[in-house]
Amino acid sequence: MSAGPQASGPIALATADAVAPRRGRRGHATLVIGLILVGVVVLTALLSLVWLPYPLSDTSGGRLEGPHPAHPLGTDRLGRDLLSQLMVGARIALAVGGGAVLLAAVLGITLGLLAAFARPWLDDTLSAALDVVIAFPVLLLAMLVVAVQGASLWSAILAIGLAMSAVVARLTRILARRVLQEQYVTAARTSGAGTAGVIARHVLPNIAPTLVVSLALQFGIAVLAEASLSYLGLGAPPPNASWGRMLQEAQGTVLTAPVGAIAPGIAIVALVLGVNFLADGLRDYADPTRRRTR
Repeated sequence: MSAGPQASGPIALATADAVAPRRGRRGHATLVIGLILVGVVVLTALLSLVWLPYPLSDTSGGRLEGPHPAHPLGTDRLGRDLLSQLMVGARIALAVGGGAVLLAAVLGITLGLLAAFARPWLDDTLSAALDVVIAFPVLLLAMLVVAVQGASLWSAILAIGLAMSAVVARLTRILARRVLQEQYVTAARTSGAGTAGVIARHVLPNIAPTLVVSLALQFGIAVLAEASLSYLGLGAPPPNASWGRMLQEAQGTVLTAPVGAIAPGIAIVALVLGVNFLADGLRDYADPTRRRTR
């Protein structure tokens, strides 16, 4: 009767050894795909800084022309080149996404660490406030901020960053409190290490991998939020081109000139999908239980 349990050990180990390489290969593949998709968008944005097929204000093209050598993606209803708008839209998406994630990281990590080290009453107060903010959708909070500040590139970054900072703060608090319960942190405090030393030497190095993955996912959310704000007319104003406004302007002519809606839609999907693949690949490398055994 004891043969079954004794045999399960080698079988379990063999299964784990077989699954680990497959999981490692999957993580490597998703990371490569993510890097390719994000890299294409980044290169497009960098290229737009030094070269554009046509200025954004150039309306010399025919209205709603289809793709042809002079205009590879065609033109919009004003005769502007769609490829030029798409390239500038990549720059806007990356600028808003990167700026919003940076702002969310600074505010969120600061508030999260403050809550983790605070007295119970302050921790409860901050946690309750964060829960209230998280209960509101990111886009709704961003719309409220933009309505107060006015539509601009900075307003979009500020609005999206503030909306996402609560999620980062909550995650930071949870991770930091988990690290603070470890024995090596207790030993460091006993030996006289101050709060700043504990944060720099023990807390941040241990929570950084998870935070990086979370911030990568937040970048995708920021890109979608920026496109939504631009679609509603609350994003970066003209002459800046954004993928969301391209979709809004093309919705009335989607049947006669579908490229105007398809091109920015594919660009948004590619960037968000690439960031998610990148985050998934980073998670496989950051999580010790997902790493491939060597």
